[in-house]
Amino acid sequence: MFPFSDADTVGSRRPIVNLSLITICCLTFVYEIVISRLAIIGGGDNLAITVLFLKLGFIPSEITNGQEFTTVRNVFFDLSIKTPFHNYLSPVTSLFLHGGLMHLLGNMMFLWVFGDNIENHMGHFKYLGFYLMAGIVATFSHWFFNPVSEIPLIGASGAVSGVLGAYLLIFPYNRVKVLVVFLLITVIQLRAMWLLGLWFVWQIIQGSFQLGLSDQVSVAFFAHIGGFVFGVIVIGVWRLITGKKIWPSNPLNSSDDVKYWRGRPIN
Repeated sequence: MFPFSDADTVGSRRPIVNLSLITICCLTFVYEIVISRLAIIGGGDNLAITVLFLKLGFIPSEITNGQEFTTVRNVFFDLSIKTPFHNYLSPVTSLFLHGGLMHLLGNMMFLWVFGDNIENHMGHFKYLGFYLMAGIVATFSHWFFNPVSEIPLIGASGAVSGVLGAYLLIFPYNRVKVLVVFLLITVIQLRAMWLLGLWFVWQIIQGSFQLGLSDQVSVAFFAHIGGFVFGVIVIGVWRLITGKKIWPSNPLNSSDDVKYWRGRPIN
């Protein structure tokens, strides 16, 4: 299932931060295409792209051991992979790298559908801070379960998962348009709470199978879980502080959440 639009929310702010994040990720991927000589489009790699991921990706064992990798041995010589920034910035730099075209498109589609509404709700600067913090928390969630892994973690998935967690509590009744590809190709609409709830359960199931196999799988499910939980907690705590119900009322039945609800009533 591929969500491509939410049907009920109309924002009053132009989502400049969300569009900027998407643009930066896409431009970074263009750079990856150039240095990999098109190999990255199909999820492949070469020496140049491997070095890039080792330099700017998040490597759990570096944090665990407190020692940064500076070289990697090639067949004939050592290559420098010294990070141009401080090692502790890798949880941020890794958010803008992607390992293939489908990896990029999947993350950017979710960010396009759900991110603009969260930015509209939070405001530009708060949304940017929230997005980056969600990515950092997601990264360290991956580290917690894979502390000795030497495989670089890359991708915006953890930060995007934080956006999904926030969306679940702010707009649970929104209808999301989903492209379903299974035997036939069709479009359906699902409430956000069902779509995102099922997505989260699937991450937990997949993550449970991944335990102890971090270097044999290509998807960091615990980063997704950590980011999503962060988004839910942040919004839940904020609602408590502001005197709102943690789970908003259905706008058809109550006006308690008028300040939170940016869309029209659902029928």
